[in-house]
Amino acid sequence: MRICLVSETWSPDINGVAHTLGNISRELRARGVTLQLVRPRPADPQAPRAEGMENELQVRGMSVPGYKEVRIGWPAAGKIRQLWKQQRPDAVYVATEGPLGWSALRAAERMSIPVVSGWHTNFDHYCQDYGVPWMAPVVRSRLRHFHNRCAATLVPTHQQAQELSALGFERVNVMARGIDGQNFDPTKRNQALRDHWGAGPHQPVALYVGRLAPEKNLDLLRDTFLDMLEARPDMRLVIVGDGPGRAGLEKALPDAIFTGFISAEELPSHYASADIFIFPSLSETWGNVVLEAMASGLAVVAFRHAAGAELISHDEDGLQLAANDPAGFRLAAAELCQQQARYARLGRAARERALSYRWPAIAETFLNTHLSARESHNEISNPAGV
Repeated sequence: MRICLVSETWSPDINGVAHTLGNISRELRARGVTLQLVRPRPADPQAPRAEGMENELQVRGMSVPGYKEVRIGWPAAGKIRQLWKQQRPDAVYVATEGPLGWSALRAAERMSIPVVSGWHTNFDHYCQDYGVPWMAPVVRSRLRHFHNRCAATLVPTHQQAQELSALGFERVNVMARGIDGQNFDPTKRNQALRDHWGAGPHQPVALYVGRLAPEKNLDLLRDTFLDMLEARPDMRLVIVGDGPGRAGLEKALPDAIFTGFISAEELPSHYASADIFIFPSLSETWGNVVLEAMASGLAVVAFRHAAGAELISHDEDGLQLAANDPAGFRLAAAELCQQQARYARLGRAARERALSYRWPAIAETFLNTHLSARESHNEISNPAGV
């Protein structure tokens, strides 16, 4: 089978979409699936082409104003059709609903190729975070129009599937995310790294990993860390990531350690060398960092949302708070950092829970969805089987 992946982002970009597609594409190639890729041309002209693709079409793109790490692709229906006339895919996966994704959808419809779409980003939620809440219904309507033209839409959680179905989205299927339990492992704990952070063997370290941007609920992250410091003055705070919110956090948390972006090779030891993972975001569709932290043996404090709702049983393998209870979130984190036996117990259970999410099973769901889309499309196109 040949599948064309259409995405605004790809490795080495650091985000959930690139991470998910990279792992799925590796698993698909191992199953003998032929892959194509359509994406914006990277900003770095020296950036390597994607690994293992039969063909890669790079189109014009631009960085999002004020956020240079995020790029969007220009419409390229003509170039896409030219590629597909030479090497016709059996199905197309559109990961992002930007101009490039829309042009790929139109090209596939014109050539009668089935399309499966992904729900990787809650763009309607971003309207609240960036001060234009009045746009949310318009964005949601536009997204619904896009996804309902597809054979299926893959979302990461059952909660998300129920919410979208209630809003009129059709043919919504669930595909979770996976973890490499050998890469993200408590054995990667590194006392030399903890020494660098100023943390002795029995001092707790609270960690955050993610973009430092408004949609990540950074005000609550700041307030939670301040409450934890008040409860446990000797604890260390480590913030991995970068973004427009970094300067404000550095001012509010002068004793915290800000690493900026770090390499994929460094990340597992940063997780494993911490004790508690704080994740206040409510804008995620999944949240790969939650699963990575759990696999690394950390006690996670998160909201009952996205991966936090799907993965965590409260006080069994993490702490899960109601999405409308920021005060409860802060209190839970402040109490936990004073209870070493408790956060150690939660971390051990979190590791066991995380290991049930493996990439081979996730890729199987992805592949079966595209096989079903192809079969259904063929039945509609050729009902008599001739």
